[in-house]
Amino acid sequence: MVGANLKAETLKSMEKRSAIEAEMNAIIEHLCQPGGPGLSGNLVDSEGFPRGDIDIPVVRAERRRLAELKFDHNEITEKINANIQVLHSSRRAPTSLSPKDSGVNVGSNNQSASVANAIASVSLHDAISRDSPSSNVVDAISSIPFAMVDEIADASPAAEDGLQLGDQIVKFGSVKAGDNLLQMLAAEVQANQGHGIAILVLRQGAPVNLTVTPRTWQGRGLLGCHFRII
Repeated sequence: MVGANLKAETLKSMEKRSAIEAEMNAIIEHLCQPGGPGLSGNLVDSEGFPRGDIDIPVVRAERRRLAELKFDHNEITEKINANIQVLHSSRRAPTSLSPKDSGVNVGSNNQSASVANAIASVSLHDAISRDSPSSNVVDAISSIPFAMVDEIADASPAAEDGLQLGDQIVKFGSVKAGDNLLQMLAAEVQANQGHGIAILVLRQGAPVNLTVTPRTWQGRGLLGCHFRII
């Protein structure tokens, strides 16, 4: 029952995180549209006057909201990861109870042996798996995105190969998760210049497989996009 409750709580948290990500994507798309201020662009012109082509109060409000959402996203992701680790530990827990621990007296007759075997067949894995809308919550850890495309240039290699603004990176070549992710992504791109990199992204909640090929073009970098770690 505890496992089932934890799984239900984790699924609910995942739904909440998806809603947060959808709102973040909408804000990013609005701020990064052509002619927009971007996520950190100047709100004043070259002479130091407020830009007249954007609604500065709205931009500031959206950037502030985005920062709040990022904090909430990090917090709920940590909670999800902690729950998944508990579920992982539960799956690895011993799956049988000894006759002594179960309160069953050990005897030599067949009835005692049958009772002991019945107890041994009950596993915590079964307790976690039953009465749940999904049996794959633990496996979902492999589908948690670690980065988001928050900037992408037109006609860039990334854009031409199908990557889109707001795509959430689950797997980028050999990079899946860990520390120093920006450095790992940069190294993966440099090591594969001219060669296709298989990536998995979440796009509006749906998994999409792509192959991007880092290469020189008229713009900056080998892909022409920017990743933000989430």
